[in-house]
Amino acid sequence: MFSILNKIESNITRLAPNWLVSLTLRAALAVPFYFSGLTKWDGFGKLSESAELLFTEEFKLHIFGSIIDYPFPYFAAFGAGVAEIFLPILLVFGLFTRFAALALLVMTAIIQITIPTGWLTHLTWAALALAIIAVGPGQLSVDRFLRKR
Repeated sequence: MFSILNKIESNITRLAPNWLVSLTLRAALAVPFYFSGLTKWDGFGKLSESAELLFTEEFKLHIFGSIIDYPFPYFAAFGAGVAEIFLPILLVFGLFTRFAALALLVMTAIIQITIPTGWLTHLTWAALALAIIAVGPGQLSVDRFLRKR
């Protein structure tokens, strides 16, 4: 009985080769952050007023039962905007993959304490980031190409 299950499981595993798993994980985490990043800019290097307004008026840190304004909201918005564009690009290409995933995991933690009601989405992003950190960039990545040289 277990030999039949092992054969079936082996065939199922072939449907998800490691290179495809890594690429899919990287893309799945990159997409929401990249599109969020696009909303923060009004052209190259020009932070949108709405992004700054969000970090000034709307976004608050929920820490130990207290609600705290973002310190330096312009810089928080600018940093988030840069990270949300740059890190997903690194992920898609598989360059500095584990670093990019770790940085997005940290961003996810900050987003969680900013918007605690979004925990289900944030849990999904955290799971993707942790899987990328564990699995690595995969065969179809710049990291893999650079390591072979």
